Amino acid sequence: MKTQSLMLTVVAGAALMAACAAPAPAPAPAPAPLPEPVYQCNADGARFAIGQPLTPQLEAAVRARSGASVLRVLKPNEAATLELNGGRLNLDVDARNRVTGVRCG
Repeated sequence: MKTQSLMLTVVAGAALMAACAAPAPAPAPAPAPLPEPVYQCNADGARFAIGQPLTPQLEAAVRARSGASVLRVLKPNEAATLELNGGRLNLDVDARNRVTGVRCG
């Protein structure tokens, strides 16, 4: 009987100690990702380039004036993906590398 009483005392003491223990702290939430910058292409701002030879300086200027995040040059008979991207400016060029068209997407 003494053994049983001792065992009950030990179990009860362990249960009381467990109940008094502080709960483990919750993990800190992951920081929210930074929002992506919003770019909106405006082809009208780049129409000045039509008829001009394509140069790195012209590429920079049309990208800046159109507000585009990405510039894509499309040469004659060149395959292009069809996904739309509201921040991309497409420049169509002819065989002489002169800009023939400007559009977003």
